[in-house]
Amino acid sequence: MSFSSLNLDTRLLASLNAAGYDQPTPIQTAAIPVLLTGKDIMAGAQTGTGKTAAFALPILHRLLAIREDNPLRSDEVQPLRALVLTPTRELAQQVYKSFVKYSGDIGLSSAIAYGGVSINPQVDALAEGVDVLVATPGRLLDLMQKQAISLSQLKFLVFDEADRMLDMGFIIDIQRILKRVPSDRQTMLFSATFNDEIFTLSKNILKEPELIEVDARNTTAAKVEQMVYVVDEDRKRELTSFMIGSKNWQQVLIFVRTKQGADDLAKEMCKDGIKTQSIHGDKSQGARERALEEFKQGKVRALVATDVAARGLDIQQLQYVINYELPYIAEDYIHRIGRTGRAGLEGLAVSLMCMGEEYLLEEIEAVLDDRVPQSWFPGYEPDLTKPVAKNKKNSRSAQKSRQKDRAYGIKTGNRSSANKGANNRSGGRNKRR
Repeated sequence: MSFSSLNLDTRLLASLNAAGYDQPTPIQTAAIPVLLTGKDIMAGAQTGTGKTAAFALPILHRLLAIREDNPLRSDEVQPLRALVLTPTRELAQQVYKSFVKYSGDIGLSSAIAYGGVSINPQVDALAEGVDVLVATPGRLLDLMQKQAISLSQLKFLVFDEADRMLDMGFIIDIQRILKRVPSDRQTMLFSATFNDEIFTLSKNILKEPELIEVDARNTTAAKVEQMVYVVDEDRKRELTSFMIGSKNWQQVLIFVRTKQGADDLAKEMCKDGIKTQSIHGDKSQGARERALEEFKQGKVRALVATDVAARGLDIQQLQYVINYELPYIAEDYIHRIGRTGRAGLEGLAVSLMCMGEEYLLEEIEAVLDDRVPQSWFPGYEPDLTKPVAKNKKNSRSAQKSRQKDRAYGIKTGNRSSANKGANNRSGGRNKRR
């Protein structure tokens, strides 16, 4: 099947052809025809499957039709017609670039709004009038409070990576935004994982949606090889540097739970001779962008990231992901290793697990409905004579409780260490992204 068979506007087809795209991915093939009819959708798709184009292309197609049916007068400012909400600034940038690429020179304008930078240029851009806005929830509410934006004529509303928005505690922000958008809109919800919270949200924002799933629910990319190495905590960094150096891996994305952990690991790996940088929410936007650009260019060999900072990173042909620490929320594992194996390419995801952390792997395997191979790395076998700390966080109910605490920045009892990592991922409930 080609894009031309999807009945898209010829101007969009020309832009796609110029960008070198000729065949749609499975999620695009499934979602675009439905969205062109005006129906709401709830779509499950892994990162790297082309989901941005799956909603961007039909939105642009219908915006062109609206523009032709209702041309603006010379004294009119273009009203905002399409809003895409994303959980992080990195994902917002990625989605915005896609809209710019696909719209080309067809006369539709896009803008982007996220926190961590001055709001004034964003206010100025909106004042000139735009067709599409890609925004994080917190900054959108800031713009609404300043009365710099009107959602009264919105026709298209997209929740991209909705599961991550809920994980980060944006549900109240979402509810506030929904009160300001028209009821006769078309709504699109995209999520890499489906759980009870996602289905509850969908009932409140979607009208008779079409459910689209191109992969089995909550699965990882098919071409990502997964491996767990059991290793002592105090030898994780040594093993990480040894694997990267001895196997000559380039462009390795490493996940940790906390911001301080990211900085500390990057510093120690540099001492091992592996040029490494860290990326997390406490770093300025400029510093994060520079680190990412150097990583993409190969100037930096390893990038240590927290979950939130890595969300939305689009690194072409990334082959290696290391879970230096297993995530406390099992669904995060899917998002993490989804950074590799994108667009049908092969990838390798290595996870390091200490004795006593088996409960985390069990929760991951329960979500995957599959087993992840375990092994010992030669020369780094764990010391089985060491005492293993008793850990009570070994049930699905405990996981759900941690997920709720993480969303609202709560620290309680035995979950304090888990929430320390969670707060570092989300930046806290009150720190808007």
